[in-house]
Amino acid sequence: MTDASTELVHYAVSDAVATLTLDSPANRNALSKQLVTELHAHLERAGSDDSVRVVLVESSGKVFCSGADLSEATTEGMEVGARRIVDLQRLIVTLEKPVVTKNLGAVRAGGIGIIAAADVAVSADDATFALTEVKLGLAAAIISLTVHHRMNPRSASLTTLGGEVFTGAEAAAYGLVTKAVPADRLDDEVAAICASLATGAPQGLRESKRILNGDLVARIDVLGDEMATTSARLFASDEAREAMTAFLARKK
Repeated sequence: MTDASTELVHYAVSDAVATLTLDSPANRNALSKQLVTELHAHLERAGSDDSVRVVLVESSGKVFCSGADLSEATTEGMEVGARRIVDLQRLIVTLEKPVVTKNLGAVRAGGIGIIAAADVAVSADDATFALTEVKLGLAAAIISLTVHHRMNPRSASLTTLGGEVFTGAEAAAYGLVTKAVPADRLDDEVAAICASLATGAPQGLRESKRILNGDLVARIDVLGDEMATTSARLFASDEAREAMTAFLARKK
């Protein structure tokens, strides 16, 4: 475990809610090896903490998550990282406590998988989402496990094939998030939802979540390896490497 000065995900518990805060502003909370490893560890910690009934995942700034860490992907390959993100989604889905996400601002690509895996997702209505993989010669493969389970098929096609930005309000209409509210109401709305969920008995929460997510767990288990392999193959392709190199150059 990293110390508090270098950790990218913070853990705090109050009123039966464990809050996991993504705090890697240098890369806009990209899914680096360190961030994913810490988030996974904190989720497991919350799952085993008897004082916790609900887990909230949020970010310290407006950007919730910018997706895969492309600098790592271009230097180290994506096979291991892809499987790590599959495992992260599965952990969120199978955790025996409700997982809630709160996003004030931007969510891109792989970050959308975290939101789709959560039991309840609340967004600011003017927050922005985009499945940008298609623009880089990639596909939303590993996050399709959860994203396509949540979104209605027509909306999934539009957003996955187009790769364009859509709003929190549209994300709610598409089925990706539970609800979208004005930004100045986001904190109060999420606090009320977490407080309500925390009134559930541990056994009731555990068994209800198991029933609700049975089909999604099966989907991840059947398709997870295939999607991770597909993601790694696409990241390693010449087309994607050229697109990612150009993208990273534009950011500098």
